[in-house]
Amino acid sequence: MKQTQTPSPNQSTTQKNGWWILASIGAFAFMSNLDSSIVNIAMPVMSKQLRVPMNQIEWVVSAYLIILSALLLFFGKLGDLYGKVKIFRIGTVVFLAGSFISGLQINFPILLVGRAIQGTGAAMTLSNTYGITTSTFGVKERGRAMGFVGTFVALGAIAGPGLGGLILSQLPWGYIFWVNLPIGIVAIILGAIVMPKAYATTGSGIDWWGFINFSLLIFGLFLGVFLGQEIGYTKPIPLVLFAVAIVAFWGFIRSEKRAKNPLMPLTLFRIKPFTYGLGAAVLIFLSNFFTVVIVPFYLEDARGLSAGQAGALLIIFPVVMVFAGPIGGWFADHFSPANVASIGLGIVAFAQALYYFLTLTSPMWVYVIITIVMALGTGLFQSPNSDIVMSVVPKDQLGSAGSLNALARNIGMISGTALSTSSLFIGMSVKAGFHVTTYLPSQPETFIFGMHVAFAISLIIILGALALSILQGRNVKQADLK
Repeated sequence: MKQTQTPSPNQSTTQKNGWWILASIGAFAFMSNLDSSIVNIAMPVMSKQLRVPMNQIEWVVSAYLIILSALLLFFGKLGDLYGKVKIFRIGTVVFLAGSFISGLQINFPILLVGRAIQGTGAAMTLSNTYGITTSTFGVKERGRAMGFVGTFVALGAIAGPGLGGLILSQLPWGYIFWVNLPIGIVAIILGAIVMPKAYATTGSGIDWWGFINFSLLIFGLFLGVFLGQEIGYTKPIPLVLFAVAIVAFWGFIRSEKRAKNPLMPLTLFRIKPFTYGLGAAVLIFLSNFFTVVIVPFYLEDARGLSAGQAGALLIIFPVVMVFAGPIGGWFADHFSPANVASIGLGIVAFAQALYYFLTLTSPMWVYVIITIVMALGTGLFQSPNSDIVMSVVPKDQLGSAGSLNALARNIGMISGTALSTSSLFIGMSVKAGFHVTTYLPSQPETFIFGMHVAFAISLIIILGALALSILQGRNVKQADLK
């Protein structure tokens, strides 16, 4: 296997064309996360056109996230073994092929096939994004670089409903997938020009038992969760799937302890700043998806706005993130990254508390202020946290660490989708006095009560992330990061 020289994570200089490399990988980080949330606002239209019930059209989102999460560790390991850039480049082509198929608007099965291909390509790119960034930038610029990556990632995850609403106001729903094509083609051309042929390859062989067990764990757990929401968690199918997940989890831990070249190096979790940062990342994305899932209901159903009007309001968060992410990266380069991340989470917690003041008659400027505050806090957290997580791991495990970082986000997004809808409908059911599984047009106040319950839970989650971030700061030696 051909070896190529790769810089150390503690290198002092940035590689040639570093910022152009970042632009190329950042475009796919944006699109891969965008496609996890952009479908949400289009599901009613897709359901009608494809003649598919709403409980089935939700699989367009779920299938993408489940496949993406199941394959992230595998492709991160392939990046370590065969070169992060090589796997990333193949993933860009696969992702665009899936985007093209998804936008054809032929039928529901073809749409699911396209989403599966998209999820595979997204796993190939996202699992190697942070590893490439860490290998490309010197320590003096890495915070800013991680800031841009964090911005692209958060922009994609949060911009989906807003951008989707704007597209649907003018074009058929297939264009929410085809919007990836021109951006992706430009990014591929740019990457072909500026990216090196490959980074260093390390190790040999693939932990196939680890991959099989981990895939069964992800599929069993989240298929059980989403099917349980539809038919009930005590039904045989969800219970069998949960049992498969439990057995697979046991098998995965056992195989990883014995494997010479494990899919998930468990030794990484002995590095406390890495573990705490990863946990905080899961929780903030989980909390963010409360907003992604619930706020479109609030704007369109409770407040009666059109998809285009709601999209214009939802786009505020990603616009603010464009500026907040790099600012967070700059602060990470000049001050304690752990302290900056904790301050950002404190700001997000404050914004989450403000959601209690949203009612059926609240002026829209209240929503705008809450959104701006939350975007600023998220931007301050993302880049410093990623900087710490990727800087404390050995250089031969950057691919695994990067894929774990991406996995943390996607686990948060899947869990946030499930927990936000469950808490919303539980709150609505308590208020209404009977079981509720949808918006009640004749009882908008019931939705507001459920929304307040959901965001109270989201606030608790953010406070948990803040606690982990503070613990991370206590365990970080700044001399090793600067």
